Amino acid sequence: MQLITTLNFGGTCREAIHLYEKAFEGKIACLISYGEANDPQYSSLDDTQKDNIYHSELVLGGHRIFMSDDVEMEAQTCHSNSLTVIYDTEEEVRRAYEVMKEGSRTIYPLETTSYSSCHVVFVDRFGIRWAIMTE
Repeated sequence: MQLITTLNFGGTCREAIHLYEKAFEGKIACLISYGEANDPQYSSLDDTQKDNIYHSELVLGGHRIFMSDDVEMEAQTCHSNSLTVIYDTEEEVRRAYEVMKEGSRTIYPLETTSYSSCHVVFVDRFGIRWAIMTE
């Protein structure tokens, strides 16, 4: 069995996957637009929707994240769930956060906690809540 995180966006998936790839030094393993998918269910989409992401996969540290744009319903933001990325060093945490922080809303600023020498929690500009920390 595999447990794979799936993130849905409302037209910003392409921008998000490239940001996450840069911030976390990941690798985009798959990127398919609705137009490229040739799925008859979506044949009536307009050109903007056809450019939205039908399916994509981002690999971070050996873990896959599925990402797509939802063209059938409005994307909802859920701040009670988050993705946590754990690094070995404070420098790695600070570098990733530096890439991600533009347009974000900080919940807990970069700080030392009882369980992490460097910890930050924020909601990125796409509405995804992240915790980046050392263990």
